[in-house]
Amino acid sequence: MPSSLKHLTAVARGEAAPDLVLANGRILNVFTGGFEEANVAVANGLIAGIAPDYQGPRTIDCKGLTISPGLIDAHVHIESSLCTPGEFSRAVTARGVTTVMADPHEIANVCGVQGVVFMHERSQATDLDIKLMAPSCVPACHLETSGADLDAVVLQELHEEGLVHGLAEMMNYPGVFLGDDRCLAILEAFQEEVIDGHAPRLSGKELNAYLATGIGSDHECTTADEALEKLARGMYILIREGTITRDLDALLPIVDEYNRRRICFCTDDRIPDDLLTEGSVDFPVRRAIAGGLDPVAALTMATLNPAEWFGMRDRGAIAPGRRADLVVWRDLESLEPAWVVAGGKVVLDDGKVPDAPDPVSATLPDGVGGTVRIDWGGVDFSVTAPAGVGEATVRVIGSIENQIVTEARHFTLRATDGGLEADPSRDVLKIAMIERHGRKGTMATGFIQGFGLKSGAMAGTIAHDHHNLVVIGASDAAMHTAARAAAELQGGIVVTSESQVLANMPLPVAGLMTDAPMAQVREQYRELQAAASNLGCRMHDPLMAMSFMGLEVIPSLKITDLGLVDVDRFDFVPVVV
Repeated sequence: MPSSLKHLTAVARGEAAPDLVLANGRILNVFTGGFEEANVAVANGLIAGIAPDYQGPRTIDCKGLTISPGLIDAHVHIESSLCTPGEFSRAVTARGVTTVMADPHEIANVCGVQGVVFMHERSQATDLDIKLMAPSCVPACHLETSGADLDAVVLQELHEEGLVHGLAEMMNYPGVFLGDDRCLAILEAFQEEVIDGHAPRLSGKELNAYLATGIGSDHECTTADEALEKLARGMYILIREGTITRDLDALLPIVDEYNRRRICFCTDDRIPDDLLTEGSVDFPVRRAIAGGLDPVAALTMATLNPAEWFGMRDRGAIAPGRRADLVVWRDLESLEPAWVVAGGKVVLDDGKVPDAPDPVSATLPDGVGGTVRIDWGGVDFSVTAPAGVGEATVRVIGSIENQIVTEARHFTLRATDGGLEADPSRDVLKIAMIERHGRKGTMATGFIQGFGLKSGAMAGTIAHDHHNLVVIGASDAAMHTAARAAAELQGGIVVTSESQVLANMPLPVAGLMTDAPMAQVREQYRELQAAASNLGCRMHDPLMAMSFMGLEVIPSLKITDLGLVDVDRFDFVPVVV
């Protein structure tokens, strides 16, 4: 370290050559909100200094361009990109993102500690600085069966080993404000660290109880009133713009000169198509600027603000001694990057991504592959009607376009041979969740509305956060076809007719990800979406929407392998009313 500092200070004084110089650019100073024209000298992966006359062996002329700190995504699940960290890194660094705060709870819910270790090891080989947070809810709560259980002791060990930066979103918010011992033990273990929150619609005294545990942020706000109350109680608000969770339009009007230093941006869950076409966290920044937010404020919310919330004093600004995470923008309207520097390395060079390294070996470590273990003898999609009745009223999950919250609806269905069937004519389909970790062999079947399938079925091993096998279909036969097809892939997503697979995507890494190039994954995903559309589905992204129908810590009605869950009551309810 002394020799590194010796060289760094020599470069700063102008007595040694920097590794890289960004010259003649308009530098955004997020501390003052102003700009200055100067050169930025980079050495040893750090910013050595800012002055008009730095020169080096490689100088990039940034005349007429703006230089900002690298963007930080304040909350993301890499697994939702369907790609492993290397492919994810290549996609988002090209957009100016140099740091992400990643919660690996998707793979942890399947593979436990082995999943976190896998993500850590793969992340070390990327240009993107991936900061893993300890997955706080494995399982999310007692109303599901996941593939692992991570308690406070295990999570603390992950932190002590340097694998995680802090505690990721505490999703079991009812457990927290009701004083659940397991939740509180985990929170106690991270009292000296950053603790992220997840508290949809939480308010009043219940919010007070939640925050009293040390939780300090929330990315689940969907209304201005909710965000303002949480800001007033001291929370950082992470405005989310994901694939189906798009909250920017509702929350942007609350941003003012007083609270904007407590607001960040995040993506949470974005599929390959959105990452490659719209972008990563640069997308909400761009949209915020287009919506009238001052570009300096918008970029500060994506750089210095998350750096400060997560206690990372080594980044988030262009200043001596900070990480050389830098973006050279062609302009602040299109927010198109010309050059991106991550940790001192040029990862986007005049709009071009340097040649990618050879693909990572397809060999998976023990416990990360072969994760679909289903007891097919217990798989039955029938829903029994009450004895002696010709029809019955059932609870139906009401899915909402571009939201992961659902409604609890009631419909009356006719009984046929003692069973209740889907009614595609009214868009009432069946949904089932099959335990796929080989732990209990449990499953549950219910009804759902909003997907619009006229025939066929969809299935996948992505079902937040337990990631059991979820199936939605217009008939029991189609659901059997889809469930079997997804399992035969040892994880993946499928769309089927009654008896044939119409499109599929293998996801061999924990049933969640693949090492395939992201562009290829995008094309496979588009084929799945097209197949679902041809069956009558009218949703923008039915596959991701399906994956959230089992998340029983998001209101109001969800389904797990253990049954239908009334989230507001935080308990099971029967399908038949």
